[in-house]
This record gives sequence, C-alpha cells and structure tokens, in this order.
Amino acid sequence: MTEGSEAEGAHGQDVFGLGESERQAVLVWVGQNLTQVRRSVYEQRLLYWSLGTGLVVGLAVHVAGYVLRSSVTTEPLMLVADLLYALGYALWTGVVVVMFVQVFPEAKRRQFKQALDAYEASQRDPARADSDQAAGDDDAPTAR
Repeated sequence: MTEGSEAEGAHGQDVFGLGESERQAVLVWVGQNLTQVRRSVYEQRLLYWSLGTGLVVGLAVHVAGYVLRSSVTTEPLMLVADLLYALGYALWTGVVVVMFVQVFPEAKRRQFKQALDAYEASQRDPARADSDQAAGDDDAPTAR
C-alpha cells in the first residue's frame, strides 16, 4: 500500500473529499449514464452551456444597464447603471472573444484531425491489401 492510499484508507476519502459510499454511488451513476458522461466530456457541453449563459446574461445586463442609465438622474443610481452597463458589455464581448479564440479554432482542428485520420486510414488500406496479396502469391505455384 502506498502512502497516499494509506491516507485515503485512514480517512475513507478520495481526492474529491468523498467517503467510500459516496464514491461508490458516483461510480454507479457514471456507469449508468456513461454515454451522457462521455458526450459531456468529449463534446465540451459545459463550455458551450457556460458560453451561452454568459452571452444571454451579458446581453440582458448590458441592456438593463443601458435602460437604467438613460432613465435615472440621481448619482447613486447612475453609478449602478454604469456598473451594470459595463459588466454586461464585458461579459457578452468576452464570450464573443472566446468563440473566436477557442471554440472556432478547436472545431477547425477537429475537422483537420478527422481529415488526417481518414487520409491515414486510406493509405493503410491499400498497403494492407498489397501485403495480403503478396502473402497470397507466395502460396501460388510457380511455373518453371
């Protein structure tokens, strides 16, 4: 037993702070929902949901700040309106930047990877067919 597993066994907890029964429950749940868990991991659902939420909330706060800014005249409310306006603007424009810097290039990278994998598979298939044919020719009788 390693030092880390001794500490884990002594406290009955793993890295995430779960006890053994909670850890087993999580593993059972993951096993029952394996397709959805894999899809969430590989398709980056959390990223897309976060970006969508940030965009909607950012636009709503930006518009609310704009409306509030144009309708209030007292100083404390002007400050709140300016803060809401700036927060909303920063939030939705940040999402747009992430889309151009992270999401679109990652999608393009996946397309290139698929094309490269298809090309490599097509190159292996003729080579495999040639080697199978050559192996079959060795067994054929030769004319002398």
